[in-house]
Amino acid sequence: MNILRAAPEHLPGIAAIYDPECLHGFATLMTEPRSPAEWDAWLAEHTDARHAALVAVEKGGPSGEKPLTVLGFAALSPWSTRPGYARTAENSVYVAPPARDRGLGRALMLDLMGRARAAGVCVVIARVTEQNPASVRFHEALGFSTIGVQRRAGEKLGRLIDVRIMDMHLDEP
Repeated sequence: MNILRAAPEHLPGIAAIYDPECLHGFATLMTEPRSPAEWDAWLAEHTDARHAALVAVEKGGPSGEKPLTVLGFAALSPWSTRPGYARTAENSVYVAPPARDRGLGRALMLDLMGRARAAGVCVVIARVTEQNPASVRFHEALGFSTIGVQRRAGEKLGRLIDVRIMDMHLDEP
């Protein structure tokens, strides 16, 4: 497995991981898959050092002759467009179901956090639906703390969704 900056050739693999969550899961409150043009725009928003997107990839075959397979991805996005929030970013991390429980999400997030710290990001925010307790445990294991719960903030698949807000301060020892 290698961790790389996300590039256009990774977008179909990223979409293959994310789109089913839009339609059937609670890892995102997006309810419709993105179009290819929307994925292109997403990638364009994640090219600078503060707001990077990374992929975990695996080459197929013993000598790597097959195309790369995207096993997971992680990204930092602006928390707000207001300049005063430039020190804060929001994280996203998704791992393909067959690749879970192999440490890929942790590896992606540790790499992403290192890049964030080097780029001057001081606070990373995670928004996690209460229907996704595995993600809550994952973020806690990385050192995120719950700072609040937005009750009934979302709605998806006929359910009202509470959203847990978690943060990690990269500028503290």
